[in-house]
Amino acid sequence: MKKQFLSVFLALITYSGVNAQAKGTKLGFIDMEYILENVSDYTEAKNQLDQKANKWKLEIETKKIEINKLKEALKAEKVLLTKELIEERETEIAFLENQNLEYQLKRFGPNGDLMIQKSTLVKPIQDQVFTAVQDIAERLKYDFIFDKSSDLTMLFAAKRFDISEQVLRVLNRTEKREQLTKKQQKEAEIKESKEDALDDNPDLAERKKLIEEKKTAREQILEERKLLQEQKKQEFEDKRKQIQAEREAKKAGTVSANIKEDNAVTTPKNVETKKESLEESKQKENDARLKILEDRKKVIEDRKKELDEKRKKTIEEREALKKAKEEKTKENTNNN
Repeated sequence: MKKQFLSVFLALITYSGVNAQAKGTKLGFIDMEYILENVSDYTEAKNQLDQKANKWKLEIETKKIEINKLKEALKAEKVLLTKELIEERETEIAFLENQNLEYQLKRFGPNGDLMIQKSTLVKPIQDQVFTAVQDIAERLKYDFIFDKSSDLTMLFAAKRFDISEQVLRVLNRTEKREQLTKKQQKEAEIKESKEDALDDNPDLAERKKLIEEKKTAREQILEERKLLQEQKKQEFEDKRKQIQAEREAKKAGTVSANIKEDNAVTTPKNVETKKESLEESKQKENDARLKILEDRKKVIEDRKKELDEKRKKTIEEREALKKAKEEKTKENTNNN
């Protein structure tokens, strides 16, 4: 399928090249992965889906640990068990492994929950993207628009043909319009018409983009200078207060230890507070991780206890049955 698609694409390009003199062919492409990553609804839903997937993975790993424990226990006790008990425990381990494999396929298989929920998550946004691409293609007279992240292998693509930002802009417009008043909608339409005009003239759009980037860089430099000036001003003010306090203390004949201490530790105190906050955050993460490990350990211990009780009960039943048979045999012998 991929080869067929590539063949069709190459045929179209060849046909376009032959007819380029009669009509200028206009190509464009989008990056679906980039668009999806910049749609807020998709990223939020994807984060929730990732959390579910991590939870499923943890369940699978926990079951694997339990099964490995049972295997190790069987290996250690094999010489002490009867053939029937060994076969019983091997059957139980095989059953647990098949059960875990079925659960893994149910969650992560080709038709599993993860694939189904991903498809449900992506499809509505893909439909919006396709609609936006069609509108842009009709308005700007594109002949072909391809998806860079699809099966089509693009060996090279000039950035000026990338219309992903235009598609994102259309999606954001649709979302914002629902929350605007009539006056705000008119203002938005004027702004949109200007943006569309820039789309019609890529060179003008590129120049405007460079101007915006320079403006942003200049504002950032000014902001950094302003912060530096305020920092120096604050340091100078703190130093001035410290010198004034020392002079007053010297005039009084005593050195105010409290004043020196307060002035000296103003900044380190803030640093210490931030450090404590960071340590508290790390401690919370460690506590959460330890809790997960403790819960996992408890599950394994409970399962092991349950299996031990079951094995003990089976041995007792067999011993009782064996004893009953021996008594019956003895009784029959005595009667004879």
